[in-house]
Amino acid sequence: MALKQISSNKCFGGLQKVFEHDSVELNCKMKFAIYLPPKAETGKCPALYWLSGLTCTEQNFISKSGYHQAASEHGLVVIAPDTSPRGCNIKGEDESWDFGTGAGFYVDATEYPWKTNYRMYSYVTEELPQLINANFPVDPQRMSVFGHSMGGHGALICALKNPGKYKAYDATHLVKSFPGSQLDILIDQGKDDQFLSDGQLLPDNFIAACTEKKIPVVFRLQEGYDHSYYFIATFITDHIRHHAKYLNA
Repeated sequence: MALKQISSNKCFGGLQKVFEHDSVELNCKMKFAIYLPPKAETGKCPALYWLSGLTCTEQNFISKSGYHQAASEHGLVVIAPDTSPRGCNIKGEDESWDFGTGAGFYVDATEYPWKTNYRMYSYVTEELPQLINANFPVDPQRMSVFGHSMGGHGALICALKNPGKYKAYDATHLVKSFPGSQLDILIDQGKDDQFLSDGQLLPDNFIAACTEKKIPVVFRLQEGYDHSYYFIATFITDHIRHHAKYLNA
């Protein structure tokens, strides 16, 4: 599958690149960002996938989170895909900020007309990793996934639906039937997050389900922090370190 390089910038000794390709799962052109740390010049590195939230593209995380230094130091290849198919000309796909374009939710649509293009679950768990493994110096046996907002939930469902695929649909229901406890989940939640206060985020339900199944989860409610990339930038190094602990073991 042909990759077209869109950009390349040196950062903390490594390279932050953006590529475009024709997606088989999504039936459209897709972009993804990939950071290659200095260690990637001499050998294969673990792959850490970041899933962004609603309205984001591949650009938000790489330009706002400040993750590069930690990724460089721990020798992690970090991949950040776009959040949905784009330009599919489906009626209604651009009418709402939380449905359609920029809102793929990392699930596979089951109904017409969405099911032809909106297959983000298959894209991030199958097509994209295969593409990365074939074209970049990554170790396919060492991969993990994390994210924010819609992408945080996406990361949980990807890990829970694929036991053993990653080292570290409704996640709360999935965790109740998860076979075993081969996960170590770290969640940071801003206490002043407007989506938390509005009742759209239900972390207590997820924590209770993990506790019942004896799945390790660390939940940190962060005083004064909201839902923004200022919050992400504050704690991103902790999360890179959390994944590196297992990926570099």
